[in-house]
Amino acid sequence: MSHANSNNSVAIAILAKAPIPGLAKTRLIPRLGAGGAARLQGWLLRRTVATALQANLGPVTLWCAPDTAHPDFVDLAGDGQLGLRRQPEGDLGVRMQQALTESPATGGTLVIGTDCPALEPSHLQAAATALIAHQAVVIPAEDGGYVLIGARQAETRLFADVTWSSDQVMAQTRARLREIGWRWHEFSPLWDVDRNEDLDRLNECFPETGAGA
Repeated sequence: MSHANSNNSVAIAILAKAPIPGLAKTRLIPRLGAGGAARLQGWLLRRTVATALQANLGPVTLWCAPDTAHPDFVDLAGDGQLGLRRQPEGDLGVRMQQALTESPATGGTLVIGTDCPALEPSHLQAAATALIAHQAVVIPAEDGGYVLIGARQAETRLFADVTWSSDQVMAQTRARLREIGWRWHEFSPLWDVDRNEDLDRLNECFPETGAGA
């Protein structure tokens, strides 16, 4: 049963780059080439959207960069299950803050990227349940960041003074949560696809991608 129209609906906001050669997965271009990195981003994008919709929690919004016009974005939103918004200018914290601020849901919002193929609908459902008793929820990444952060309300301090794209992101986020005084629930870490060594794991778990093979 969908929770999309319930009073405690939990939204999912997906921050995604368009699968454009030279824009997407740039750290993997030396191994995959610009075209291969863009194809991988397209696969990750489609998998993430499918995972979010299958979780069946509430409204799902794809926050697009550089804009909403890419054919993959338009195609994914074609059946009306997915909203499209353009990501604002600014660092990752600014973009996540905007997604939380403009969320249509009353029960909180889960913010994810597209880099974690290990993320399943059950993870999103468990995170939404955790928001009932906590102000925030986090799924760390094995590399020191996180693959999901959720909150019942927007709070600018949550994303202040965080060194994005570093192995300090999760530790600094814990410090922000303590400073704000929020109760949060933290799940076991998941892996994401950011580095060359992640491609070997991706190919082992999801050989259909053919990434870096």
